[in-house]
Amino acid sequence: MPVKPSESEEEYFARQEFEKRKTALAEASSKASQDERARILAVAKGRCPKCASPLVEVHYHGVELDKCSGCGGVWLDVGELERVVEDKGFLGGVRKIFG
Repeated sequence: MPVKPSESEEEYFARQEFEKRKTALAEASSKASQDERARILAVAKGRCPKCASPLVEVHYHGVELDKCSGCGGVWLDVGELERVVEDKGFLGGVRKIFG
């Protein structure tokens, strides 16, 4: 005669199954979001984040800034703002406010 599991045993195994599925879903979601990010970066490389026009490198005080050929926006890479505002003056004052 088979033994029927108690309610606490059923609850335990249901909870275990839920956690296993939740972990698998999180891993799949993480992998999918990484793949999506890589795809977007490959498509958007060298493009303006605002209007998707090609970016042109412009030299300013020894720093290569990216200027949009469409909307004219200027985009900075990591560390470029600090190098541009090292000079005293208006931009140096702006850096003190936001830095």
